[in-house]
Amino acid sequence: MRFIADLHIHSKYSRATSKEMVLEEIDRWADDKGILVMGTGDFTHPVWFKEIKEKLEPAEAGLFKLKSQYKKKTLKGNLSETRFLLTSEISSIYSKVSAETGEKNVHRIHNLVFAPDIETIESIITQLSLIGNLKSDGRPILGLDAEELARIVFNVNPEAVIIPAHAWTPWFSVFGSMSGFDSLEECFGKQAKHIFAIETGLSSDPAMNWRLSKLDNISFISNSDCHSLQKIGREANIFDTELSYSGIIDAIRNGIPNQHKSAQNQHKSAFIATIEFFPEEGKYHYDGHRNCDVVFAPEETKKHKNICPKCGKKLTIGVMNRVDELADRGVDYKDDKRVPYYSLIPLDEIIAESFGLVGTKTKKVVEEYNNLIKSLGSELKILLEVNEEEIKLFADPRVAEGIKRVRNGQVKIHPGFDGEYGKIKIFGEKEREKLES
Repeated sequence: MRFIADLHIHSKYSRATSKEMVLEEIDRWADDKGILVMGTGDFTHPVWFKEIKEKLEPAEAGLFKLKSQYKKKTLKGNLSETRFLLTSEISSIYSKVSAETGEKNVHRIHNLVFAPDIETIESIITQLSLIGNLKSDGRPILGLDAEELARIVFNVNPEAVIIPAHAWTPWFSVFGSMSGFDSLEECFGKQAKHIFAIETGLSSDPAMNWRLSKLDNISFISNSDCHSLQKIGREANIFDTELSYSGIIDAIRNGIPNQHKSAQNQHKSAFIATIEFFPEEGKYHYDGHRNCDVVFAPEETKKHKNICPKCGKKLTIGVMNRVDELADRGVDYKDDKRVPYYSLIPLDEIIAESFGLVGTKTKKVVEEYNNLIKSLGSELKILLEVNEEEIKLFADPRVAEGIKRVRNGQVKIHPGFDGEYGKIKIFGEKEREKLES
């Protein structure tokens, strides 16, 4: 069965997250977005975990669905109902002595945890609650070594999964320039053999990760890491597999090109593609200082010796620079055996840019978005599948042209840096005026 999954989100119990991030709304919005399987997010938070148990019921093996009394939208056919996979994100902040340098470094690592059943979560919660306060945040902060976290999770249930989240983000990730490691082995030690995938994050795409031969045995997944309903599915995964926990995990494992795959297994659990941001749109693609309005490509950063020319402090080193530092292959390296990917811009952003508007929540953008969803199907179906002629029948000409250009990669983006999203341009002002007239 072919479907799209977004396996990293947050609930309303996480900091800086919309109060609308509740199971009822996630279920409803996932259908509009074209997502069949959603991560629950935040299962370590006691109140959210209580809601998971109260509002979800078992569906296929290892998956859950919203109970009918909580539904806010009537869907066609049983398989159109959103499924939920039990997921959470753990923030580990701890010190560790480097085996290479002997120096004691502070590491800040975010890891995703996937669980196949409620009982596994209960055991994980029991053990982690002895280490830190799980009530303080949907994404708890624990003084727990990533290797020890992995040991705890895998001892509870070997079928549970740990995947490093947004692996290149400077401040909180396994390869982060400000807080990470140079390899998975450094981070996870003896548990590294159980880590078979990483999440690439918004500021990198799979091609950037292909440049590291040390990741040749690692699969790459992409998820929204959304803190609001609008952002669901901004990055996601396309699978063709059995609709189950094991089917999804097997499909992710099959994203590793040189892993042995029998023809039978490959047919049952295929990782078709990932859906990506243009990485330049991510908040940490380039280097810079937001407060100083300084943004540099890696080569410019090197000229300035990593120092901000305005304030004299160290620049925040972004993802592109960090990939360059660890890569042993050139920027043009391609691997045809790898899972392909689509670089997209969210539909509401395309609409806003097509109309020359700054915000995605303006009345005109919302009306056009809802019109297209009602007329043509889900957002990701519109962006990936609906043919151009059909889009032209229902969309404003500027929006139809905008979707076409995004599909063809005809965009200009001023790269994001130091927590600032990149700025997208699909049209010049005169081009937009011509389409409007």
